[in-house]
Amino acid sequence: MTTSPEPTRPAPGAPDAAADPAHVVIEGLAAGYEGTRVLDVPELTIRRGEFLSVLGPSGCGKTTLLNALAGFVRPTRGRISIDGADVTDVPPHRRGLGLVFQNYALFPHMTVAGNVAYGLKVRRVDRAERRERVAEALRLVGLEGYAGRRPRQLSGGQQQRVAVARALATRPAVLLLDEPLSNLDAKLRREMRVELRELQQRLGITMVFVTHDQEEALSLSDRIAVLNGGRVEQLDTPERVYRTPASRFVAEFVGAANILDGVAAHNGEIRVGETTVRTGRRDLPAGRPAVLALRPERVRLHPGGVPAPDGAAEGSVTGVLGYRAFVGDAWQAEVHLTGGATLSARTHAEPPPLGGEVTAHWAAEDVIDLTPAPAEETR
Repeated sequence: MTTSPEPTRPAPGAPDAAADPAHVVIEGLAAGYEGTRVLDVPELTIRRGEFLSVLGPSGCGKTTLLNALAGFVRPTRGRISIDGADVTDVPPHRRGLGLVFQNYALFPHMTVAGNVAYGLKVRRVDRAERRERVAEALRLVGLEGYAGRRPRQLSGGQQQRVAVARALATRPAVLLLDEPLSNLDAKLRREMRVELRELQQRLGITMVFVTHDQEEALSLSDRIAVLNGGRVEQLDTPERVYRTPASRFVAEFVGAANILDGVAAHNGEIRVGETTVRTGRRDLPAGRPAVLALRPERVRLHPGGVPAPDGAAEGSVTGVLGYRAFVGDAWQAEVHLTGGATLSARTHAEPPPLGGEVTAHWAAEDVIDLTPAPAEETR
């Protein structure tokens, strides 16, 4: 694939999957270190021109997955193909991939232009074409006037752009990024997210972005692969990963979630420890275990003990307000329930005073059912 200032296909926000669905295909992939398996991915297809984020906690296997794609880790079994060609045994420098590392890996003794040209020199691109590609890559990342500077003369954000430009100059089939924003401060990270996404959409390039930052993954991606213990727990759009998580792990890891883990009773109630919670749902089989999730921003707080009436399509629980704090764009609050359980809320309305009785309300459709299927419960 060649990169150019003008897109050659629709932006990956709406990829033409029917015409060209698969760019990278992973089949039966397993990898590990010193006999310990850290990655087990039966199947994963990355669409052409999409921005895929690989999200998960430390040790979940996300960097190992990226290194296996790059060719730095040899799988113990499985197959990786790019554009239909099997590259499982192809060395890294012959895979046609671009890489951006967490620490940028810029050569301090080289100029910006020298850093960007390095991969082209290794590939023995002739001097005239090198100059053209370096100029093009620096123009793409907005650093046309910085070609003669050294990395130490650049800000963190500018160094990150140089690393991206160096990867783009080789015109990679796929661009792999290993937490490239983690060394930047919060404000610069937000700015670079926008720039990186705009660049990816403008070029229509396939990007695989490894991160442990949920906000980063949600704001950048066409799809997110959530890894847990070396396995893909969920592969879906950011909205579906957040609104309809496939498991308790996804619900708790991506964003914040109140987990109601108990036994269902009549009329949509659930017994959580010593507390009875009215969920608002009517599809919970009485007497069976139930695991429900509720996002804090879906919770409304009202002073006093005013539970939802029987038959109402909303849930509620009464407790004591034990914590409240203004966090800039909202209030964070915690309702202490009988028996020690806590319900978190994030609301734009100022919560009632501390120590007073409050009732938390929510719509029934905001309750996410994560109850394992009966077969899963007995595993």
